[in-house]
Amino acid sequence: MTYLWLKAGHIIFVIFWMAGLFMLPRYFVYHQEAPADSPENALWIEREGRLLKIILWPSLVISWVLGLALAYSIGAFSQPWFHVKLAAVLGLSAYHVWLAGYHASLKQGVRRLTGKKLRMLNEVPGLAAAIIVVMVIVKPFG
Repeated sequence: MTYLWLKAGHIIFVIFWMAGLFMLPRYFVYHQEAPADSPENALWIEREGRLLKIILWPSLVISWVLGLALAYSIGAFSQPWFHVKLAAVLGLSAYHVWLAGYHASLKQGVRRLTGKKLRMLNEVPGLAAAIIVVMVIVKPFG
């Protein structure tokens, strides 16, 4: 029964995390379209900060804690499919940290990327999710 509760909690917080990872780059696109010294710019900084603080960071931490507990409970650490999943989750976590850094840059008025590049980066969570789901459901490597 503990396994099922861990699994349910893990899936719930992964959904929250993924939703935030899809939203934040879109926020960045809209943010960059706002004039740097406008009230709208300040609103985007606030929205992005709230998304990071209230949804993204807690979901990341809880997803990791529950995911590692799940992996431990089923002995996944010795499974090749889990290593691929773990690599994808590590990549997604790095992407999350990069997004937080980009938010900090936007907050300081630095706009390094175009809207087009940000829209392309918005595909990263979807690709990672596809790899992760295939590894967990199909377990193609063992």
